[in-house]
Amino acid sequence: MKGILVTNHYLVGEKFDTLHRHLITTAADCGIRMEHITNRDMAFWNDSADFVLFWDKDVNLARLLESRGIPVFNNADAIALCDDKSAAYSRLFGVVPQPKTISAPMSFFDVDYTDFVQQAVAELGLPLVYKECRGSFGEQVHLCHSVEDIVSHIDSKPFLLQEYIECGGSDVRIEVVGDRCVAAMKRHNNSDFRSNITNGGTAVAYTPTDAQCRLAFDACRRLGLDFGGVDIIGDNMVCEVNSNAHIINIMDCTGVDAAVEIFEYIKGQI
Repeated sequence: MKGILVTNHYLVGEKFDTLHRHLITTAADCGIRMEHITNRDMAFWNDSADFVLFWDKDVNLARLLESRGIPVFNNADAIALCDDKSAAYSRLFGVVPQPKTISAPMSFFDVDYTDFVQQAVAELGLPLVYKECRGSFGEQVHLCHSVEDIVSHIDSKPFLLQEYIECGGSDVRIEVVGDRCVAAMKRHNNSDFRSNITNGGTAVAYTPTDAQCRLAFDACRRLGLDFGGVDIIGDNMVCEVNSNAHIINIMDCTGVDAAVEIFEYIKGQI
């Protein structure tokens, strides 16, 4: 079986290189011949493959590959939903519990959102969480304590405002593959409300409750994911869902290699 690992040509660094090497090596251990091609080079790719493991957010490229009849994991629509926090919130609304969220109205140029922010603060209270709709590793996420603080973060990028759930800088990350929760860790950060390991958080292996596993599975299924990382905070609320979570951290923490689970799942789907 031949697969293509697609990653972003312009997202480089040891953290990403380690992940990509691990995916290639694990695929070989699972009997899959995997070729690594970046999204830049895939623009000129005219070969064939049994499947594509799409570890990027270049949705238009993913859709092009799908139009050529190549199975893509995760699929383009699922990646697009997870890459837009507002779209993911809307798709998951009424399916799983989430912090109360108000998405900024669309504008076609820079506008003064102060009136909108004031109304959102009246409804959500302070502090609240400001999130750009796109971003990873906890970046572009800020805990804001005033209207002025919120407004200072606004530029031309789409954003949302979210109820702040006090959880002591902790959350639970559950890795879902197919219809199974294959690994989980509890993350904690003593110096930041964001628990992401990239931001200085630490993690320990965690056994999720049945209710948490159902939340994670229901979120992934609703978003159309074959696999994903689901972040749960507070009293079992889904905070975010990641279409291509950094599985090295959860492997180092739990000893469970989600890559093996992903490749075995893909083999069962082809």
